[in-house]
Amino acid sequence: MPNKSRRRLGESRGGARWLLALVVFGAACGWGFHPGSVSAAQGDGDIAFRWAFGVLPGNEANPKLEAITADRTLKTGDRLKMMVELQKECFVYVIYYGPQDQVKLLFPYRLSELASDYQVGKRYYIPQGAAWFELDQQVGAEAFHVVASSQRLAGLEATLSEYERAEGGAKVGLAKRVLAEIREVRRQSRDLTTTAERPINIGGNVRGLDRPVGDEGPDVAAIAQEIVGKGSYCRTFTIEHR
Repeated sequence: MPNKSRRRLGESRGGARWLLALVVFGAACGWGFHPGSVSAAQGDGDIAFRWAFGVLPGNEANPKLEAITADRTLKTGDRLKMMVELQKECFVYVIYYGPQDQVKLLFPYRLSELASDYQVGKRYYIPQGAAWFELDQQVGAEAFHVVASSQRLAGLEATLSEYERAEGGAKVGLAKRVLAEIREVRRQSRDLTTTAERPINIGGNVRGLDRPVGDEGPDVAAIAQEIVGKGSYCRTFTIEHR
């Protein structure tokens, strides 16, 4: 990739280090909270979106994009990228949780964008643009939580914003509250209509799967799954980084 630089996905103000390194081309994620938010799973609106989570093995000369559809063991140097595309108006959150109780909202890029730049049919890549997450030298279990709702999740958003503002040891307690909010969505989703996850080929073209990493790498949209359900959805992908 041309003119690339690298920084860590995030560091807490208390100095805790993250296990992911990010090849960056743009600005960092921001935060915000919309006071008009309402709790999820109270309405009966549908959720429908496309989700992709791919890995490029870092130890191969010509790596091929592989879909991550379940918990998986990965190694230092492996690269990760995700994509969210709404099929109808609903609210999707992608949250990283590190082994030292670090939390990072990966999507939306800013909570304030849920009321502005949040469009049906637009592909949102995580990280944005040509960047990829890359596993660095620090090992451990890392979790990616995908949470979706027919309505905005006021409690989750407020806790995420509070976590970002907190300093030192206060972050650990707030991180656990974020997990509690996610578990509540998961509990509610079990009482709703079963969610369907089915693989699709966006645009019918998967040739990018065989391309080596170049300036941008393959398009993870080619391995997207369509997720359709009622009320709310919650899925966790645990990456065992060795």
